[in-house]
Amino acid sequence: MENKIKAKGTAQLTVNGETYEFPVYEGSVGPDVIDIRKLYSSTGLFTFDPGFTSTASCESQITYIDGGEGTLLYRGYPIDQLADNASFIEVAYLLTNGELPSAKELEEFDWTIRRHTMLHDQFDQFFRGFRRDAHPMAIMVGTVGALSAFYHDSTDVNDPVARTVASHRMIAKMPTIAARAYKYSIGQPFISPRNELDYATNFLRMCFAVPAEDYVPSPTLSKAMDKIFTLHADHEQNASTSTVRLAGSSGANPFACISSGIASLWGPAHGGANEAALNMLREIGSVDKIPEYIKKAKDKDDPFRLMGFGHRVYKNYDPRAKVMRQTCHEVLDELDVKDDPLLAVAMELEKIALEDEYFVEKKLYPNIDFYSGITLKAMGFPTEMFTVLFAVARTVGWIAQWSEMIDDPSQKIGRPRQAFTGSPQRDYVPIEKR
Repeated sequence: MENKIKAKGTAQLTVNGETYEFPVYEGSVGPDVIDIRKLYSSTGLFTFDPGFTSTASCESQITYIDGGEGTLLYRGYPIDQLADNASFIEVAYLLTNGELPSAKELEEFDWTIRRHTMLHDQFDQFFRGFRRDAHPMAIMVGTVGALSAFYHDSTDVNDPVARTVASHRMIAKMPTIAARAYKYSIGQPFISPRNELDYATNFLRMCFAVPAEDYVPSPTLSKAMDKIFTLHADHEQNASTSTVRLAGSSGANPFACISSGIASLWGPAHGGANEAALNMLREIGSVDKIPEYIKKAKDKDDPFRLMGFGHRVYKNYDPRAKVMRQTCHEVLDELDVKDDPLLAVAMELEKIALEDEYFVEKKLYPNIDFYSGITLKAMGFPTEMFTVLFAVARTVGWIAQWSEMIDDPSQKIGRPRQAFTGSPQRDYVPIEKR
């Protein structure tokens, strides 16, 4: 990766009467950054930034977020334009290669992905090693890491060709693994991928077809699944992406790195947010109870929180939610879902949140997790599968970020520092004297 960060000036730091200067750099958009790589060697001090909320861990050219403006760009392209006009495979090419593909490039990339979708025959034995009631994300963490045991020829991170092959394999095989995790959890036979089907349709068929009866999703459902994948493909340096980069900085093979990202994504504060939103709707239960829960949400002393509203990064409307809201309503109309009490609660809650002065003032808009959870439930997915679908989509972003990190000459093995508050050095006390 060619470094494009530009020098802008210097920042001064005064400590105990001594003044030190550090370079200031600017990116193409967004805040300037202070280069503190020599802070410790110059001052003997570390910075203290739990959660890395004010720390740039890398230079990246992939995704840009402006939470205040509600902006999300993939390689400079607004997310709504991509979701409305490009297929997920086209977006995958964009994220991993840096530019939108030509017609020929897209055809070749699509052809390659379609022909990497199958899994090694022996690989299916891994699924049968899990209990039937295992969470699908537990299966994903284990099986994706196990890919490195089957595809030895693409684990050399120093070989650009091997890295490309590994990237294509993971993009292609992730839907197959995810569908198998789902089928295994419900006791149904695995359905093999079909090369003539597009990415989203192929995934839906592997999830919902059975040997006795095929499944042909409507164009509306395939389009919705494709958009969900696009909207979740990357989101800058979040917890799971940072995990993938940190694992990759040690030289770990790409399959292990992506497996580490899946493990991080599993957390309820990250990828499990749409599952949490559905669980909240279940807790509310019925439309007539919404006023009671709205009151609880407004009470700062009440532990209840509305899940699926607001976002840590976006202080404005989540740009992905705007697209997902329209897609959600298209799916609900297509499936003519009218008698589901949870969806009734969701639609009424959405209306209140968009009109109620309290929510509007605090910018607690419905976020993508709210709409994607409702959409996936209507499509027939259990809540345990929501984060799995997130992982399928985010694999593309993880791979792009991992590849960028490998090619960045300034990257080193990740080694965060700490502010130590434990006991200073002390002598061992024999057990009979304690």
